[in-house]
Order: sequence, then structure tokens, then C-alpha cells
Amino acid sequence: MIYITAVHLEGGDKHEHIASVRWENPGTGNTGQNTKAQMVNWLDEGGDHKAGVRNGTSSVPVGVVHATPPYLRTHANGIWTDNLLALPRY
Repeated sequence: MIYITAVHLEGGDKHEHIASVRWENPGTGNTGQNTKAQMVNWLDEGGDHKAGVRNGTSSVPVGVVHATPPYLRTHANGIWTDNLLALPRY
């Protein structure tokens, strides 16, 4: 599991405008930055490819909204949420 720590928006302020994300892997200590397309592809591969956003002591999973083009959004308790948009911008 990786945690998305910041988002970069281009052309607007909604989920569809997330162009890239910064992330950290607490298990390995690795950090990185990927484009939205790279993250969508990585998450769609499935398996152990999971991402989340920390929410206090818990986390909210990040999912892919398969629109045209696909985009990232958090999904908690069966409801799409705005946790990604609450993250710091870079």
C-alpha cells in the first residue's frame, strides 16, 4: 500500500484535473511522483497495487473512476469522497 501525500492540479480544481501525485510507501520508505495516467494504470493492474490517503489514524482507499479520461478519487464506505482534493498541492 502506498499513500498519496500531495496532488498537482492543471486546468481546474476538481478530481479530473489531478495531473500527478506524490506518494510514499511506509513499508519501504520509498517516495515518488507519478502522472495520473501512470497511477491509473498501476491501480488497474490490481494485485497488491493499492493506494490510499491518510485520514487521521486510518486511511481512505484511492480508486479509479473509469470516465474519459479516467481519473483518481477516494472511495470510502461505498461513496466517492474528496480526500485527494484536501491534500497539499505542489
